[in-house]
Amino acid sequence: MPSTTPLTESAVLAAIAPEGGRPGGGTDASDTAVRIMLAAADAFAANGFPATTTRDIASRAGLSPAGVYVHFASKEILLFELSRRGHARARDLLVEASRDAATATEALRAIIGGFSRWHAEHHQLGRIVQFEFRHLSEDHQVEVLGLRKEIDHVVADVLSDGVASGEFEVDDVRTTALALLSMAIDVARWYVPGARRTPEAIEAEYGELAVRLVRRTG
Repeated sequence: MPSTTPLTESAVLAAIAPEGGRPGGGTDASDTAVRIMLAAADAFAANGFPATTTRDIASRAGLSPAGVYVHFASKEILLFELSRRGHARARDLLVEASRDAATATEALRAIIGGFSRWHAEHHQLGRIVQFEFRHLSEDHQVEVLGLRKEIDHVVADVLSDGVASGEFEVDDVRTTALALLSMAIDVARWYVPGARRTPEAIEAEYGELAVRLVRRTG
């Protein structure tokens, strides 16, 4: 689902870089690699992966196609790097939110609310990593699926803790975790900047909805 709104450097870096940093360090080479990744994200968001060429990416990065190949052998590898880094960043945010919560209820509200907000604030990159997944090579799909499983485990562990503490009533933890995450991920599909529902409102609504869906009623 191509987007007509240009991606900004700050938006992409917030989605793929460690807190307070840039991926790859600070050398000239890594800065060029980051610039190429930003250009690829913008091109994929605007045109979709199949319609994007290496020349498109190079032009957006202010390089020749040969300059892109110095850092990335193909546009598929660029898609993989964006997907890998985006998933890893999202996983780290969920782990941090879960660790900082005092109860399972607070943890679930924080991680599902935060994950939903992430997919609103970074909806273009979210669409890239979710809807262009099929264009990754088999090996790269396996690696990204591994990161997705780690995200699944964060939510499943919180649900299990909530069941053990008596806060939640869940018959199938893994299926429930998948459903909650799918709800959050879907935000990237329909979110439109400037609409009535802000990322902050989505975070509050989806976090509370997640808790209501699993809270013990008896």
